[in-house]
Amino acid sequence: MPDPHAICSDFSAHFALRPRILVRAPGRVNLIGEHTDYNEGFVLPMAIDRATFVAARSRPDQTFRVYSAQFAQEDEFHLQRIERHPDAAWPNYVRGVIKGLLARDLPLTGADLLITSDVPIGSGLSSSAALEVAVGYAVQVLNNSNLLGEELALLAQGAENSFVGVQCGIMDQFVAALGRKHHALLIDCRDLSYRPIPIPPDVRVIICDSGVHHDLATSAYNERRAACHTAVRLLKTRLPRLTALRDLRVSDLEVHGDLLPPDVYIRVRHVVTENQRTLDAAAALEAADLVAFGQLMNQSHQSMRDDYAISTPEIDLLCDLARSVPGCYGARLTGGGFGGSTVNLVTLSAVEAFTQQVAAGYQTQTGRVPQILVCRPSEGVGRLM
Repeated sequence: MPDPHAICSDFSAHFALRPRILVRAPGRVNLIGEHTDYNEGFVLPMAIDRATFVAARSRPDQTFRVYSAQFAQEDEFHLQRIERHPDAAWPNYVRGVIKGLLARDLPLTGADLLITSDVPIGSGLSSSAALEVAVGYAVQVLNNSNLLGEELALLAQGAENSFVGVQCGIMDQFVAALGRKHHALLIDCRDLSYRPIPIPPDVRVIICDSGVHHDLATSAYNERRAACHTAVRLLKTRLPRLTALRDLRVSDLEVHGDLLPPDVYIRVRHVVTENQRTLDAAAALEAADLVAFGQLMNQSHQSMRDDYAISTPEIDLLCDLARSVPGCYGARLTGGGFGGSTVNLVTLSAVEAFTQQVAAGYQTQTGRVPQILVCRPSEGVGRLM
């Protein structure tokens, strides 16, 4: 974790004043429940102990000056003229959140912001959601507003959807805003109800970044969303109450699957079985049945590999290496797919052996050194100063 005093010192060096507040918002990893969110299903993510930090101070005018320590870049814009940045990507997440706050008729003044983060970018750990939620929280605190919880998450998601142009679901921002220490969150993506699910203290969640990130991820993601919408349209001819794949049971698919083209059928099979796996996994964690939870993680990966077809040879290799280590309960792809990271549940006593063996095996077979993060479940957005 970056040193809060160092962040404040960096702010003072850059803006010649001390910050008034310092906030943090965590990244997240999804333990199980992949591609169920846009089908109004269930997901089981947790906030991780890697976060984005925003030091901030109000200004007496309508100008925002924003410095990213990660990119060593500054952005400046006026509250009355918030447009997309023509050259850099990260300023648009900030600008979109500020524009969203203005759209809610919240009284805002300008501010100086310094942003730093230890959430790896491009690893499927939602660095963008952490940035959005941290900025939104900091600015509303500076202006004595009370935009919290689900409302803050929805504002951040709206910024990414409408201003940045990424059609993400609500999960990432929701966990950044509402994460609970020592817990994952079982989230119903239909009505945003949720409940904390305890994670035993004698295990660690380990994230292994493959270092592989395919450009086709966005187009493939859109194709799979389209397949799910097609399935709902076709199945409604016999199941008129069906509004999303969340409403479809495995038995329904077996009876009415003849309505679906073969390629659509296997996509639907993943979503329907993954939704049930997520509920079963939450129940297993609540019962502290880590063996059952790990088996569900493994089944989830198999379904993503074979039915949803979003894994890669590198991701499959990381999962195989992980499962070969005694003390690893389960391993699976996490995130949208086509690269990114795996998530693994490992008993505390096996963490050192796991990180060494997986890193060595992966480097030997691919020539790549994986980035491995040992994580604990963290609290959602909050103020450090």
